[in-house]
Amino acid sequence: MEDYKYLFKVVLVGNAGVGKTCLVRRFTQGLFPPGQGATIGVDFMIKTVEIDGEKIKLQIWDTAGQERFRSITQSYYRSAHALILVYDVSNQPTFDCCPDWLREIEEYASPKVLRVLVGNKIDREDHEIPAEVGEEFAARHNMYFLQTSAKNCDNVDKLFTEIAHELLQQAKTRDLPSESHSVQSLSDPLPSSQSINQNCCSKLL
Repeated sequence: MEDYKYLFKVVLVGNAGVGKTCLVRRFTQGLFPPGQGATIGVDFMIKTVEIDGEKIKLQIWDTAGQERFRSITQSYYRSAHALILVYDVSNQPTFDCCPDWLREIEEYASPKVLRVLVGNKIDREDHEIPAEVGEEFAARHNMYFLQTSAKNCDNVDKLFTEIAHELLQQAKTRDLPSESHSVQSLSDPLPSSQSINQNCCSKLL
């Protein structure tokens, strides 16, 4: 049996072209794929990380942003432990669509799923969405917030490792048996003392 104690499912959603695939590949493979084509349906990659001495396997699902794949991608929300909603800081319409994505998350995902709002492509100079606007949106909707650059690898590892850390803390609060290799649901709220490190994602309540 593979050496890991917990398996967490992380799903990325957001408009096409915001860099979801690049974030996943940068984290799992250390690559920034130039000219990355649009994802068809869903794809996933796996990476094992060690958090607080525990081996954690992250199953990271990269979903297509196009409307025609929406009925397919929605089916992956329900079993997700964490959902990352990504927008492009240089593309206002991708941020304007965040309320629509959030409505889907609230309809199809567990009400206790860990939700993270990510403003990607901060390496670009033509920012259209200031960080404080993303922070304010995250605050209104009880989400964590972080800005990243898949191209420059800014905050990419931190994004996924801090999510793994937060999910691990949630799993431990459920007093899971040691032989449990998969956490099916995370239904208990976190104590405030277990919020994500402020240097990574801010718990905005």
